Amino acid sequence: MSDKPYVGIVMGSDSDLPVMSEAVKILNKFKIEHQIDILSAHRTPKKTSEYAQNALKRGIKVIIAGAGGAAHLAGNLAAWTILPVLGVPIDSSPLKGLDALLSTVQMPGGVPVATLGIGKSGAKNAALLAVQILSLKYPELQEKLLLFRKEMEEGIDKKNAALSIQC
Repeated sequence: MSDKPYVGIVMGSDSDLPVMSEAVKILNKFKIEHQIDILSAHRTPKKTSEYAQNALKRGIKVIIAGAGGAAHLAGNLAAWTILPVLGVPIDSSPLKGLDALLSTVQMPGGVPVATLGIGKSGAKNAALLAVQILSLKYPELQEKLLLFRKEMEEGIDKKNAALSIQC
């Protein structure tokens, strides 16, 4: 088993990739190894359970799961593993992701899924939460997180300065 930070990204369909690519961008920025898999709680239930049951042995430390509609993927994965599972509701239905949000957030007591916001911002925040979780074991990630926050602050300061000049 690897002792490197390693995140599994799982999505219910390849059509979820435009949303989940936001998580990939963040993990790449922090230089965290990751693997992307397409699994479905409904269409590939056996493969999904095998993925979750073997994730720890494969060195995965956190799972980010994105799904739309009934969005049972994150909960299904959480049922089969003790790893943290971060759920990202995908806005792929006529209900604009509200159905996925409710399916992901309403886990029964004892089987937690950390549920993020709907869509791209949720995927980005899921990756950042994964980095925060991993930083407890890998202190070098704490420094990168502090730098990331500083860069965000400086980006806002630059935008404010530009707005002040225009006024």
